[in-house]
Amino acid sequence: MELPNLAEIEAAQKIIYATMLPTPQYSWPLLNQRLGAPVWVKHENHTPVGAFKLRGALLYVRWLKENHPGLEAVVAATRGNHGQGVGMAARLNGLRAVIVVPRGNSKEKNLAMQAQGVELIERGEDFQASLEYARQLAERPGHVMVESFHPQLALGTATYALEFFRGTPPLAAVYVPVGMGSSICGITAARNALGLNTEIIGVTAASAPAHSISFREHRIVEAPALTQIADGLACRLPNPEAMQIIWSNVSRFVEVSEAEIASAMRAYYSDTHNLTEGAAAAALAAALQEKASLNGRSIGLIVTGGNVDREVYAQVLEEAL
Repeated sequence: MELPNLAEIEAAQKIIYATMLPTPQYSWPLLNQRLGAPVWVKHENHTPVGAFKLRGALLYVRWLKENHPGLEAVVAATRGNHGQGVGMAARLNGLRAVIVVPRGNSKEKNLAMQAQGVELIERGEDFQASLEYARQLAERPGHVMVESFHPQLALGTATYALEFFRGTPPLAAVYVPVGMGSSICGITAARNALGLNTEIIGVTAASAPAHSISFREHRIVEAPALTQIADGLACRLPNPEAMQIIWSNVSRFVEVSEAEIASAMRAYYSDTHNLTEGAAAAALAAALQEKASLNGRSIGLIVTGGNVDREVYAQVLEEAL
C-alpha cells in the first residue's frame, strides 16, 4: 500500500471538516510532571463519536458510494469505535449499515452504534470471527464490506496526525496504540509527508501481542487476543498491508499489561480529567513504562478514544482506592 502524500492528506481534511472540527492537542502540566518530560496529547476522544474512527469512515464510505453504483448498505465488523464511525458515515450518505460485533461486546458501544441507526448483529467469540461473518454478509447484492484496514482509513488517521505534528513543537517520539494498524500507518504518512524524524513507537496489550510478535519476527504471527480492558487492541491476526508499513517505518513496539493500562486510565483522569478507554490509555502506559529512558525529550501520546463502559471505568477507578 502506498502512503498518502501531503496534498492528499490536506484534501482529505477538507472532506472531514465538513462534518467535524479538528481535535485539540494539549500539553498537560501534571502529565509532564508524571513523566518528567514535555508531553503532548492528541485528543481523538473529542470527535462526534468519541474516537478517531469517524475520520476514516467518512472517507471510506464516501469512496465506496462513488465507486459502487447501486450500493445500498455497508457492512463492518467491530468492537465498537469502527462501527460507530461507519454507522454515522453511512447515515450521512443515505446508506444502511450492518455491523457485526462479538458476543459479549461492550453494551454501551452497542447502544451507541444502534443510535446511529445500524443493524447490529452479535456473532462470534472474538473480533476475527465477527470479521469472517461480516464478509459473508457483504456478499449479498447491494452490500459492500468496510474493511477494518484500508487505504481510506489510513488516510483518515493521517488527517489527525497532520493536525498533531503541525500543532506541537518538534516531537522526539510518538507512542501509538495499534489495533488493526490504521492509526500507526496514518501517523507514518503524516510524519513522512512533513519530512520529520520523529520516532514512531507501536503499543499493544501484552495479552494481545500479535503485532509486537509479528514486528519482532518480521512475519505475520497469529496470537490470542485476551485483553479485557483494551478491546480496541484485541487483534488476533495482523493485516499484511499494515505490517509492511510498520516494518518499514516503526522503530519498535512496547507491550503493556492490563494493570499498566488501568493505571494510565486513572492517570489521565487525575491529570487531565479526560475519560479514556483502555486502548487509548495504552500509549501513556507505554511511556510510563519507559519513563526512565525519556531523558526529558518531548513526546507525543495518541488518545484514540474515550468510549469505555461506565461499569468498567468505575471498576478501574475503584482499584486505586
